[in-house]
Amino acid sequence: MQTIFDSLITSFIDHNVGIADHFLSDALAAHLKENLTTLYAENRLRSAGTGSDGQVVQNKRVRSDLIYWLDRQHNDRYENDFFDLMDRFVRHLNQTCYTGITGYEFHYTLYETGSFYQKHLDQFRNNDSRKYSMILYLNADWQEDDGGELCIHRGDTIQHIAPVNGKIVFFKSNELEHEVLRTNKPRMSITGWLKVN
Repeated sequence: MQTIFDSLITSFIDHNVGIADHFLSDALAAHLKENLTTLYAENRLRSAGTGSDGQVVQNKRVRSDLIYWLDRQHNDRYENDFFDLMDRFVRHLNQTCYTGITGYEFHYTLYETGSFYQKHLDQFRNNDSRKYSMILYLNADWQEDDGGELCIHRGDTIQHIAPVNGKIVFFKSNELEHEVLRTNKPRMSITGWLKVN
């Protein structure tokens, strides 16, 4: 995994957006996707909102995805395998780049057909603890006409990233505005943030 960690970090240093394929193994991605689809079938996902600290606003004209927060206390084998992987990455990031990351938070994300998320930053106005954003995709056999691309905005240029299974995207939470284009079929990921106290 260290080779993939280094590839992700180098990509981030070179382009301000780190991208690496196969960050999640096919097996782990499949198990996490199965968890997510089960939670969806059991109606346990909730509409996502914007804002923090009791100021959360739900507006489906801004974002229309569904989420479910991950937690080791769920005692799910595959989610804990994911957290173990994140722990290894954070240690490597702190040791090689001196980032001082002290924690993280992640949730499952599901965009139903027709869903989207308008352009935004990932950092709250009254809380700058989120330092890096991470998105890990759980979509096997994704095709170009399926939509749902992540668009990273940099001035007059836009970088389009397809939500391909096992791929990770990594960038600073307070720097890059981004959006998720309308998806033409269900689109699944784990989304989260590396944080400092």
